[in-house]
Amino acid sequence: MSIAFFWILVLLMTFGTPVVFALLLGPGLSLLFDGEMRYVPALLARFYNGIDSFPLLAVPFFILAGEIMNAGGITTLIVRFAQSLVGHVRGGLAQVNVLSSMIFAGISGSAVADASAIGKMLIPAMEREGYPRPFASAVTAAAAVIGPVIPPSGIMVLYGFVMNVSVGALFAAGVVPGVIIGLGLMGTIRLLAKRYNLPAAKPRATWGERATAFRSAWLAMMLPVILLGGMLSGVFTATEAACMAVAYALFVTIFVTRNVRRPELVAIFKNTALQSGVILLLVGAAVTLGWLVSVSGLAKGIADAMLLLTDDVSTLLFLVNVLLLIVGMFLDAGPAILILGPVLSPVFIGLGVDPVHFAIITCVNLTIGLATPPMGLLLFVTASVAREKVENIVRALLPFLTVEILVIFVITYFPSLVLTLPRALGLM
Repeated sequence: MSIAFFWILVLLMTFGTPVVFALLLGPGLSLLFDGEMRYVPALLARFYNGIDSFPLLAVPFFILAGEIMNAGGITTLIVRFAQSLVGHVRGGLAQVNVLSSMIFAGISGSAVADASAIGKMLIPAMEREGYPRPFASAVTAAAAVIGPVIPPSGIMVLYGFVMNVSVGALFAAGVVPGVIIGLGLMGTIRLLAKRYNLPAAKPRATWGERATAFRSAWLAMMLPVILLGGMLSGVFTATEAACMAVAYALFVTIFVTRNVRRPELVAIFKNTALQSGVILLLVGAAVTLGWLVSVSGLAKGIADAMLLLTDDVSTLLFLVNVLLLIVGMFLDAGPAILILGPVLSPVFIGLGVDPVHFAIITCVNLTIGLATPPMGLLLFVTASVAREKVENIVRALLPFLTVEILVIFVITYFPSLVLTLPRALGLM
């Protein structure tokens, strides 16, 4: 079997074919041209089996939980709590933006949901306080990257399913990189305070005010604690955790905050179904691609080609990071992971790189691509929310992107930052 499917896939995507159709047409046309139509039933079976999976049910349930929490006004409570903690420092609202994203990441697991929910609230507030609009938008886009890194994370569920890696281990491994990115962004804001003449600090909140803000937000912030605690202790699987997240989100937003009504639930379920349908089709197509990558010998060919350049794993990791950064500039994180995971992961696992470590490198790298020009989705989301030109946001975003790219290389060459927590929890 030839590797023509790969070049057909690249050609179709170059001409703007939707990713799911490119993933399906590439293998199908390749088998037709190669006269290997006997493999078509196997291809279709792989596609169906890729969707018909109990672990994969976690994806629509996590999406649904995030949609419910977002509609339930949870963002407001989280922002108030974050403001009580760091709102008193210079550039306080920018710091609040990042800290809110770190907390919200443990609820939504989505960069786009994070940017939209927090951006709608904080970008106008930051502008009223005297922050330049491009700067406020850039902070929001950069901070939203944390959404899929700190668990729960939809793209980690996808990667774990397609590449047969423990989702629990991936969730645990994402905690430290997510926190490092958040702290790096907050440090950058502190350094840029004078350059942008950010507003002076507001009065420090009293411990009583902080306690009040915490009491309002603690139910929402307990969700990631319950999910991770249950998964890491073995009480429930990732899929069961996602169902628990939906039940908890419904309880909080209907009976506690009382911000979600029946008509809104209909819209939430409809939106979740549409998002889930797209993702599940992508997964099914990606599973067929992974099978073809295996049986065609493409992974071995790529490994041999890389080893012709160098046999130093550190150099190869540097090169793959550059490749992932470039891909992330043009392709959304989910499809990029589903396409590149089956191609690159076997190569680096064969070279001795831990599967969980490589998974986190891939997920973090492509997630940062969401905020990278020219096609980063977060740029367009924040531009729409702020009504600001994308090019203006990009200029203000460069210092934050630099920090996030540095974090990629730090977690690449210091794997203990990624692997210590899952090993300590007995997940590896």
